[in-house]
Amino acid sequence: MADPYIKALHIIFIVTWFAGLFYIVRLFIYQVEASEKPEPDKSILGAQLKLMSNRLWFIITWPSAILTLFFGSWMIISNPAMLSLSFMQIKLSFVLLLYVYHFACHKLYKQLQNDNIKYTSTQLRIFNEIATIILISVVFLIVLKNELNWIKGTIGFVLVAVLLMLGIRIYKRIRNQKEGKK
Repeated sequence: MADPYIKALHIIFIVTWFAGLFYIVRLFIYQVEASEKPEPDKSILGAQLKLMSNRLWFIITWPSAILTLFFGSWMIISNPAMLSLSFMQIKLSFVLLLYVYHFACHKLYKQLQNDNIKYTSTQLRIFNEIATIILISVVFLIVLKNELNWIKGTIGFVLVAVLLMLGIRIYKRIRNQKEGKK
């Protein structure tokens, strides 16, 4: 059993890391949308969003990712038998995917800081849901552990992904209708 203080710190930094990952992509979306506005809104919003992204990324998100890894590693080093559990191996695979996502966000961050816009706001909204899917997967995996019914889990995972994509489409349709009325 992991030291409860180390476990608590691990959970705290997971929460702050996810908060940073969720919000940074929202800031990317706003930055892309600001780039489409006329001057002076484009410059003013662009500068402010770059500043907000920089602070969020380097003051909250990166430190949280590092501390999550540190405390998670500490728990595994303290109890290496956890690595033999199948749910832990799967969880660590999702964690690896989350770090890949984090590095992809870092690449996007650097591009947008240099005004290099390669994606639409809709593409970024879809990209933003990757962290949500990973979070849902890891939480269910950790809570259910070996009791996980793989068929129900797979169906639930696909259903959540479909609902997220449907939500993005509905949001885009509503937003386009509102902009059409202006």
